[in-house]
Amino acid sequence: MNAINRWSEIPEFPDEETEARFWEANELDGRLMATSVHEADSRESTTITLRFDPRMLSRIKRIARSRYLNYQSMMKQWLAERLEDEMRKL
Repeated sequence: MNAINRWSEIPEFPDEETEARFWEANELDGRLMATSVHEADSRESTTITLRFDPRMLSRIKRIARSRYLNYQSMMKQWLAERLEDEMRKL
């Protein structure tokens, strides 16, 4: 199995089947996974509630499982990445 050491090594996938084949032959290096998790101080966090379509949430959880991540942590990571992108556009 090929270990992915940089996020840039993960291509954009045209569909889920292509992505599944990619992850059958590749895995994230443990050090890369460790750098992706932000351990926020509980004093820095605010709890919110979001409502999701059950199918969307199921897909999010499936993606997180395939990456060995907690789905909530992965969603926070996605939001942080998008926020950085949006801030660069300002």
